[in-house]
Amino acid sequence: MEIHEGAAAAGDSVLDFSRLSLNTFSTDSISNERKRDTKQLYLNYNRLGSLPSSVSLFCNLEFLDISHNGLSAICEGITRLTRLKTLIAKNNRLDEFSLPKEFGSLQLEVLNFSGNRFEEIPLQCMKLLRLQSLSLGGNRLKSIPAEIEHLTSLELLYLGGNLISAIPPEVANLPYLSYLVLCDNRIQSVPPQLTRLHSLRSLSLHNNLLTYLPREILSLVHLQELSLRGNPLVVRFVKEMTYDPPSLLELAGRTVKSRNIPYYPCDLPSNLLRYLDLASKCPNPKCAGVYFDSCVRHIKFVDFCGKYRLPLMHYLCSPECTSPCSSNPQSDAESEDESSVPADRLQRVLLG
Repeated sequence: MEIHEGAAAAGDSVLDFSRLSLNTFSTDSISNERKRDTKQLYLNYNRLGSLPSSVSLFCNLEFLDISHNGLSAICEGITRLTRLKTLIAKNNRLDEFSLPKEFGSLQLEVLNFSGNRFEEIPLQCMKLLRLQSLSLGGNRLKSIPAEIEHLTSLELLYLGGNLISAIPPEVANLPYLSYLVLCDNRIQSVPPQLTRLHSLRSLSLHNNLLTYLPREILSLVHLQELSLRGNPLVVRFVKEMTYDPPSLLELAGRTVKSRNIPYYPCDLPSNLLRYLDLASKCPNPKCAGVYFDSCVRHIKFVDFCGKYRLPLMHYLCSPECTSPCSSNPQSDAESEDESSVPADRLQRVLLG
């Protein structure tokens, strides 16, 4: 991963007050010149209950680590740190009410709020348009706001270890997202819109409630690692035979499309022309049929790198398009060569 949270460098630009059991932080003994020259400030592993407003005196500060304290609030003064790029505030007592109103005016590129008490991602964070790395792992988040799509510079999104039950499709609007970590949540499905994440290299979904993946996931051409262990992914061929018979309109439309019966705009009402344009081709390569509204949900196993077989959701035109269940999950007819993913497309699939 190319985004780093930073490290202390030797010299006058670094002030390290970590691991001193501080209950308060006083700047009285620090010269004005030293305050002006300081670019990295370490206050981690202390006993601070709130971030003192005096932190705003470090006008050129670029990196601030206030992790492992007892912080329940961040002072308004932090918004005056106009050069601050990295804020590390892991393992405190912060929640969505702990941030100043103008927190979104900061020019942050890296923000780490992991190990706190957030039940929602603060909307102030959705205004940090330069943010490249956002970590909120190990909180109490139940959802991801749709406003996440505003963070168009984001490259890493870490939300593992929460209570999230769904992935909003707006996540797919992050053009530079390379690392998406959603492990240890309660996610039951993956939206097919994620196929638009053309920069995605690593997708961590282990320890969720997934039983299948959308077939569109095969379009993530740069994906190198997919972590799925600890999910109730089915281990043999599964098919769902609940099927609503097609209407007479659909039967007629299927006949026109599958038999290539010619028609012209002057032949049909406009609503029927629009309906015929909505036909979806059956993904079964042995079937030339189409469907409109009535289809069979079907889970098909696809080989990844010749070693792992993942269940992907397909929609077929009729129950006759599903193959008989095989007692050997490694030999059923639904694992076809054209659906296999080359080894150079995915370096690691982690199932266990």
